[in-house]
Amino acid sequence: MEYDDDAIVLTLLPHGEHGAIVRFLSMAGGLRAGFVHGARSARRRAVLHPGNRVALHLQARNEGQLPVATVELVESRALAAFAAHSAAILAWATELTAAALAEAVPHRRLAEALDALCAGLAAEIAPVQAGAALARYELLVLEEEGFGLDLGSCALGGPEPPAFVSPNSGRGVSAAKAAGQPWAHHLLPLPPFLLNGQSPDTIDVARALALSRHFLARHWLNGPRLETLRQLAVGSTVRNG
Repeated sequence: MEYDDDAIVLTLLPHGEHGAIVRFLSMAGGLRAGFVHGARSARRRAVLHPGNRVALHLQARNEGQLPVATVELVESRALAAFAAHSAAILAWATELTAAALAEAVPHRRLAEALDALCAGLAAEIAPVQAGAALARYELLVLEEEGFGLDLGSCALGGPEPPAFVSPNSGRGVSAAKAAGQPWAHHLLPLPPFLLNGQSPDTIDVARALALSRHFLARHWLNGPRLETLRQLAVGSTVRNG
């Protein structure tokens, strides 16, 4: 078995004396894993920094064997490590992707979105922009895995756009339909920038991240490591915004 594609480095798990099992999100072929010889050397660590885009080659004797991976750097995102919010978001986004996706299922939109997010973080985008991009990415992960929110219209009818989201169904509810209802206080605010692409402020970003977290928690935030990584990412974004 051989496989070649551009890919984004996600996570590294030390294996053996010098190697590591590395997970990648390939642009066309979804989540892939391979053993990288010498992955913990200084030179290899620079290439295998999470978020980097690499040219990936996987080779295995048969389909059931963990392939050996060779990589060449295409674009470094190491500059993201120099800003606290960028480093925290990068660590969280790559870990979430590795935890959420099934092996070898194509996710072209998600790969392109993660590639753009990593590139933006390396370009030192502002914390508010980074937080907004993270919220959009988290919602895309939910959508790609079949848990997407239905925000196209109000679930209760009417022409008004959604202003809230049901915490149970994930469907949008307009302000007009929610007004005066005994259940209105349970609804999650829906920041307008998620619908219209406007520039968000810090409050909007915080609300968007609270919204995506609510639905992520149903599926993946079930361990201390992922929860801690997300808290660091969100905390640094909101604090520095």
